[in-house]
Amino acid sequence: MRTLGRALAALGLAALGVAVPTSAQAEPVDYCAAEWNSHGRDGMVRAWNNVNCTGTLLGATPGDDYAWGDSSGAFSGTEYSQPQSVMNSGYVGNLDVVAFYRTSGYRHEYGYVCLSPYELYADNLYDNYYTNNGGRVFNNIGSHRWVNASGCAAGSWLT
Repeated sequence: MRTLGRALAALGLAALGVAVPTSAQAEPVDYCAAEWNSHGRDGMVRAWNNVNCTGTLLGATPGDDYAWGDSSGAFSGTEYSQPQSVMNSGYVGNLDVVAFYRTSGYRHEYGYVCLSPYELYADNLYDNYYTNNGGRVFNNIGSHRWVNASGCAAGSWLT
């Protein structure tokens, strides 16, 4: 009887082995993590025109940019209408949070969002909204500047 039980158990395991796929599925590549590992804390804010820090790098700067749609600064021309992922690889300390504004000129009243240096990046801006019902952040950044965390209200943090 024990032999029959062992045989059935072995048969069950063999059948289970047939039901389990033998090839492992590839994990999706986290390109933002790869970008982070490539740059580390280099004092910059970056933005890409596709999600997951892919596509064209729209700009990278250690400074502020008053108007992403003008002809000066790291973000110029039509960059304001293209960002889909952003990164904060700034130095931790004073003014280490990046505040992104819906309009040029760092105007809070039209909405803003903040990216902590500890969040590192926001890989898909589609599900993030500006404060004050300012609309979606996806494909819509008017300006940015470096601020302290105290300059960011609850509910204004990018994820």
